[in-house]
Formats: sequence, C-alpha cells, structure tokens
Amino acid sequence: MTASFKPVSVAIGDLTAHPANVRSNSPETYDPENIAHLKASIAVLGLLQPLLVQKIDGKYAVLAGGRRHAALKELVADQSEKGFTATTKIDCRVVPEDCEVTTALSLAENITQAPMNAIDEFEAFARMMEVDGQTPETIAKTFGTTIAAVKGRLRYGLIHPDIRAAARAKTITLDTMKAFAEHPSQEVQKEVYEALTKEDSYLQAYTVRQALKSRGVQVSDDIGAFVREDYEARGGAVAADLLEEHSVLEDAALVETILREKLGAAAEEARAKLGFAWADAMVRYDYATMADFGRVYPGPIEPDEEAQKRIDEITTELEQLQLEMEDEGLEDEAYNALYERVDALEDEARDLQEAYSADDLARAGVIASWSSGQITLHIGLVRPEDTAKAENTRGASGNATGEEAPDAGEISYPASLAEDLKTERAMALGAAMALHPEATLDLTLFKLVSDVLGTGMAVTQAIRVEARKEYRNHAKMDEIDATSLEQVAAAHDTLDLSWLNDTRAPADQFAAFRALKPGEKAKLVAYATASTTQSCFARDRQRDSLMHDFEIEIMPDIRVHWTPNAALFNRFKKAWLLKILGDDLGLAQEAVTLASSSKKEIVAFCDKLFAEPFATLTDAQRAAVAAWCPPMMQTAGGACDETAPITETSEPDGEVAQAA
Repeated sequence: MTASFKPVSVAIGDLTAHPANVRSNSPETYDPENIAHLKASIAVLGLLQPLLVQKIDGKYAVLAGGRRHAALKELVADQSEKGFTATTKIDCRVVPEDCEVTTALSLAENITQAPMNAIDEFEAFARMMEVDGQTPETIAKTFGTTIAAVKGRLRYGLIHPDIRAAARAKTITLDTMKAFAEHPSQEVQKEVYEALTKEDSYLQAYTVRQALKSRGVQVSDDIGAFVREDYEARGGAVAADLLEEHSVLEDAALVETILREKLGAAAEEARAKLGFAWADAMVRYDYATMADFGRVYPGPIEPDEEAQKRIDEITTELEQLQLEMEDEGLEDEAYNALYERVDALEDEARDLQEAYSADDLARAGVIASWSSGQITLHIGLVRPEDTAKAENTRGASGNATGEEAPDAGEISYPASLAEDLKTERAMALGAAMALHPEATLDLTLFKLVSDVLGTGMAVTQAIRVEARKEYRNHAKMDEIDATSLEQVAAAHDTLDLSWLNDTRAPADQFAAFRALKPGEKAKLVAYATASTTQSCFARDRQRDSLMHDFEIEIMPDIRVHWTPNAALFNRFKKAWLLKILGDDLGLAQEAVTLASSSKKEIVAFCDKLFAEPFATLTDAQRAAVAAWCPPMMQTAGGACDETAPITETSEPDGEVAQAA
C-alpha cells in the first residue's frame, strides 16, 4: 500500500507532529535517552526508512516515524553533528490529504515491526566485524549504545553452535543459553549441555551455572581474583573470554589448593603471633562442624609498666579524637577515618589488658576460612576431642557441680539414661501444654514480658523463648531524635507492673500476671515485643515479608514517630541539603539563596524548618516538609529500595547545583 504514496524530499524544519500518530499520547517515547541509539544510527548511516507524512496547514505532519523525527530534531539541535540543519532534506512518502485510514497506517507501522531476536543481533554484529571490518567501538557508536553492551551481545559467539541452535529452536530459553556463556570453553559447554539434557529435558539457567562452576572459577569471582596471580604462576590454564571478567581459571582443584594454602598461612601467622597450639584452614565455613568446637577467651591481666604507659597514651589520644569527632563541620570521609582510628586504638588497649591463660593456649587454636570475599580468622577454638578430654579431667579430679556425692545406697542413673528420660518427659510436657492452650499462652506471654521487663536471671528458664532487649547503637546517641523515645517512655508509664516484684516467688508473680485484664496483658506484650524488635533499616522483603507488611500497617507515616533534626542534617553534604530543599521540598528560591551560605547555616535553617514549618510555606511545601524523610526510612507504599546504601552521586545540573 505504501508503494502508492508519492515520494518527496522535505526539510527537517518543515516537519511537525501528526495528531493521528498513535505514539502522540506517550511523550516519554521521544525523550532524548529513549532515542539516543536511533540518533546515533541516523548520524552514521543516515535515514534508512522514509517517514510517512501528510500535509496539514502547509506543514508535513509525521504520521509514522515520530521517533525518527525526534532523533532528527535532536541532531539539528546538536551542533557537534555536522550535516544536519533545519534545511536538510530527508526522504518521505506523502499520504493523500483525503485519506481516511491515517490512524490505521500509524498503528500498522508501529505494531508490525517486531524487535530483533537477541541471537539475530549477535549475528548481525558479528558480520559487521567480520565483513565490514567494524569494531565494538564503532558498532556502539552506530547504534547509540555502550561498548560493554555490544561486547555482551558478541559473547554469544562464544556459545557452542548447537546450544545457540537449541535456543533459536526454543528448545531452551534465551536466559539458559546466556548462562552457558559464563564459561568460555565451547567444549566444556557442550559436555555440560549433553550431560544435563540426558538428566532433564527442561534446562534452567541456574542449573547450568551451578554445573559450570565445577568446571572452573571466573577471574571476577572473589576467590578467582584472590588466587589468580599464584594460579598463573603455577601454569594453571585460563579460558579467555571477550570480556576479561568472564575469563575462567579452568583447574578448579588447583584454585582450591592455592586458596587452602593461603588460608593455612594466614592461620599459622595468627597462631604464631598469639601463641596458640594449632592452626588449620577451612575453605568453606561449615556451621554444623564449627558448632562442635569450644572456644576460650582472654581474661583480664595486670599490665606491666611499659604496657600501662602505652594505655595512658591511648587514653589521651582517644579523648582528643572524641573532641575532633564532635566538630559539626567535619566531612564524612574525615569522620570515618577518625572512627576507624578510634576502633584500632580501643582494640590495642584491650589487647594490652587481656590475655589467654597458659592452659587455654596449650589446647586452643586458629581456623582461617574464606567468607564474604576475604579471609576470616576464628580465634581461640577448642577441638571437640580436646573439650572432651578437659571435661573428663575435671570429672576425675572431683565433682564439677559442687554437689555432694550421692550415698552408696542411692540409685545413680547413667548419663545416657538420664538424658533419654529428660527427653521423654519434655515430650510429655509438650503434649500437655498443647492440650491446655489458655494456660500455655499465659505462660509464654509471662516468659516474654518478664525476660524484657524483669531484672536478674530469667525466672522461666525451662522455656526456650528468646526475649531480650535489643540494644540499638548510634554514632551519637545524645543527638538522636527524641520523638519515638518519648512515645516509648509514655507507653511504659501506662503498664501495670504490680505483678513484677522480685521479692515474690516466680509462681506468685505468675499468678498475679494471670489475673491481669486481657487489655493490660496486650499492652505488656506489645511493649516487650517492641523492645526486642531488631533494626528494620534494611528489611529483606523476600525473607521477612511479614515484618515488612506489618511495618506498613502500623507505621504508614514514620514522621509520626521521628523528626529530622540538626544531627541528621549535619551529616549530609551541603549539596545534598540544597538538593533536598530545592527538589524534594519545593523551596528552590531558598536553596539558591542559601547556596552561598555555610553548611552550618544551612543545617540550622533545615533544623528550624522541620521543627516548626514556617508560616510562609505554601500548602504543597508544608505537605512536603511534613512527609519528607530519607528514602530508605520510608514505609508507606514501599516505593524505595530499603537495602540500597546512600551513595554519593554526581552533582545534578541546574540552578541549585551550580549555585552550590
């Protein structure tokens, strides 16, 4: 049908948007970032497909090809691109003015152009390199994308042809095919592919990646980077990849050998320094195995004259560092450096005042393991067999419990029998508790509340309900916002604690607790649970979805319980504060005015603003101030990524940033 439309050359400046263009209601389609690759392609190759236009009021309205039109306008505006001006003419086809199917024409062009298959893109890029002599750099420039993106597509060439054929035939998914590219050796890929397809006709990308891990270690993996230099020095084979980070150390056994040697050396160094009896290495930390180990700890010692002199020096330096850290004008980097120095000095002072006993040193040791991309040292461990020997020694030398030895006429149960009887009694008790839910609920609540609100040893140690106050750390506890603390204190004052009397027997306390009204019990439990709840700043929504939903339900607006204050703002960079004022709160003029002020003055302004919003604020500004908090602290809507750390970004363009 388009063949009957008359060809015509039209100046870029004479083109305008057509009201019937189906993309006209989605202006984001024409945003510069969305047409960057199209702009790059036209700049290098020219306009490959004519625009479909219709003459309206003396202008040529673009009916189909709006994104190409937008890219052309960008090229005209970009003065660095020569050859594109408002008078530059481009090829078009003219739709008659009396055409009645203009919308259908626009829709047809947009929905009939299917995106290229990823494998087709790879093959096209490969031909451009092999036939046209292109490079990843020139291909990226032509299509307005990154060199890494082009190389990523070209990596499909590393995948065995049979596996690519399976993806094209949709025997496996594209994601599964891409997983094979994580190992550069096509022979290894084919072996893994054949082995897995024998076991299961449906392959998953995860299964492929796990299988390939046994065939080598990527150099970008933390272990690969750690051992690579030694690995290559020993002649270990490396399967090179188009992208260096995907190259693979093929000899997995050699990788593990080198890693174990490095761990062993680190453990031995720590053993020699501390004077322990043995050192060992554990490539992968095994919680089940480590649970069987005992542990010894250093005890207090009286420092000698030289050590005491050093302790006094450390104390003096710590006092000076504390004064420096209280400087409100201190930059984050400088503050963090001081904080690290304080940690190091405190560790040194502790080492001068503590030491392991000779007996502990003679039986304990060090294990080095690989964890989170680094060597982790586990100090003062006692092997299970040594723990047993020590217990037997104590048993042979006397009664370790301090109780009197039983009379000869009393029955002395073997330890194994006693343990079995305890287990059976616990099972019977559990059944009875399950059959008496009301009493058991009271007991559980009593345990929870008394462990949090009581003092001394827990009075219900037989129940394994972990309930302890959560001690929350803060860099400057004296400057923390007091709103929530005051609310918690007020809640505590309303609790009925008449039952909690340490002078009474636990059974009497429990009886008084059970006599409380249900509403009073609920308040006690709420307070106790709140006191034991851990920090939710980085709540994992996948594994802890219940708490995430619960937080949204009971705390849709965190500002009811928390108010930003000077202590918070003082830890922000000046540019951040100006951006918050201008972008988040709508106080652009104030931000420009304050840009020439000191950070201290800006902090004071923000502190007053949030303590009591100014009467001069508009309704929108007042609402923004009332709702603002750092994104990772928000709960309502869950729009932000709570796990994302605060990172310093490049300064934004605009009046505020320039003024800053």
